[in-house]
Amino acid sequence: MLARLLVPLAALLLPVAAAAQKAPARLQAKDVVAKMQAFYEKIQDLKADFKQEISSPTTGRTKATYGVVKLKKPGKMRWDYAKPEKKHFISDGTVLWVYEPEDQQAFKQELKSQNLSAAVTFLTGKGKLADEFTFELLPDGKVGAKGDYAVKLTPKAPSAQFKTITLVVDPKAFQVKLSVVATPDGGQSKVWFTGIDLNKKIDDKVFKFTPPAGVRVIVAK
Repeated sequence: MLARLLVPLAALLLPVAAAAQKAPARLQAKDVVAKMQAFYEKIQDLKADFKQEISSPTTGRTKATYGVVKLKKPGKMRWDYAKPEKKHFISDGTVLWVYEPEDQQAFKQELKSQNLSAAVTFLTGKGKLADEFTFELLPDGKVGAKGDYAVKLTPKAPSAQFKTITLVVDPKAFQVKLSVVATPDGGQSKVWFTGIDLNKKIDDKVFKFTPPAGVRVIVAK
């Protein structure tokens, strides 16, 4: 931060030196998406802490939740919400479970009928963003930190779940730091990822779920 404050002063005093330190040109949206896709295609698994904020257009309120996400190829994922209440989204790549321990119920759905968007599946090395979305690179610093890349994805086919998705990635590794989902009703969901660990050989058992005794199972069609 201090260095950024000093740069304009240095440019006034040493214009030739400042010109020599010119920042590299920014990439285009398609290039950022390609690098982001390539990053997730080369890793085998991922674990990260997350914070999610959901804003309701009806109430005007924002709810924050916290937890841990684990991803593994091919197509496995697990989102464990820890607070304010516990909830688990678990998939082995073929079946998706949503387990709500406080309500003693679990929802089960076959993923072949769920047809998850590439905005989710590309994280596990499956979906191709270019197949489903058009891209727009947002001005530097509009969403996320200064220097990051923020790409707004607009679905080529209308979606009932979201209007746009903005992914913020760091300019070196091109891994996602923040996702912002705008819903058709004017709502918004933001998810920040921190403490990211890669290729830790996460056990496949983590992505399996068996409903505990007494839990009501609801099978979605």
